[in-house]
Amino acid sequence: MANHPSALKRARQNEVRRLRNKSMKSRIKTRIRRFKETLKSGSPEAAAPLLIQAASLLDRAASKGILHRRTASRKISRLAKKLHKASLSASTRT
Repeated sequence: MANHPSALKRARQNEVRRLRNKSMKSRIKTRIRRFKETLKSGSPEAAAPLLIQAASLLDRAASKGILHRRTASRKISRLAKKLHKASLSASTRT
């Protein structure tokens, strides 16, 4: 455990940041899960706005340093790819 005042303050700051980052990551995972569930139900039209919300959260997390920018970009790209694939298969079926 820290003994110096500056180290004690740094420990407090780290704890606050850890909780904030954890909260943001949880929100991101929830949005991604909702997007995937909607996509699985067979409605790409309903999933498109959810992709926009998830991408927005991922971009925001990257800008704040919660996620690395390339990690956020990779996740957005993979989600968009899933939506595109689902919309192609949906249009083929009809």
